[in-house]
Amino acid sequence: MRNKLAALGLFVLSGCISFGSEPPPYLLTLTSAATVPAATSRTAAAGEAITVVTPTVPQALATARVPVVSNGTAIAYVKDAQWVDTPNALFGRLLSETIAARTGRVVLDPRQFSFDPGIRLTGQLQSFGVDSDSMEAIVLYDAALARGADRVETRRFEARVPVAVVETAAVGTALNQAANQVATDVAAWIGG
Repeated sequence: MRNKLAALGLFVLSGCISFGSEPPPYLLTLTSAATVPAATSRTAAAGEAITVVTPTVPQALATARVPVVSNGTAIAYVKDAQWVDTPNALFGRLLSETIAARTGRVVLDPRQFSFDPGIRLTGQLQSFGVDSDSMEAIVLYDAALARGADRVETRRFEARVPVAVVETAAVGTALNQAANQVATDVAAWIGG
């Protein structure tokens, strides 16, 4: 009888204990509009592969939350909106997939660079959120492309997509569209 009462007591108490905040109903991710088909095989001569390094981010983007900037200086976060990973990691993978699909080139992860780092794409993801004043999702990426030991090119890429409301689904869709536009522009810059 004591064991049954103890079990019942623990069951009742388990409804009162909470370990952290409630998770959001779903998590956001980025999906590439351009993908490499399965079973695609590619080769690259020495120096021709592209290594995509995960972009660096300012502190406001070093989180899985979606920032909303207002008046150019105030930052809040979209209620219940959360990425499955940090924006820079998601954007880095989107860049890799888009570059591989659009250019037909071998694209390596930084952990694979020992094969042949070839051309290295690095950069900083300056903005990856919503501007509540203009009601736009904004992706701003400052890219640096090292083409060998003696040549570096830089370029700024930006995409803005209108957002009707600052809610999880609308913001996620708009940021995915803007990220794909920037990734497509980067792939065109790199070339095939």
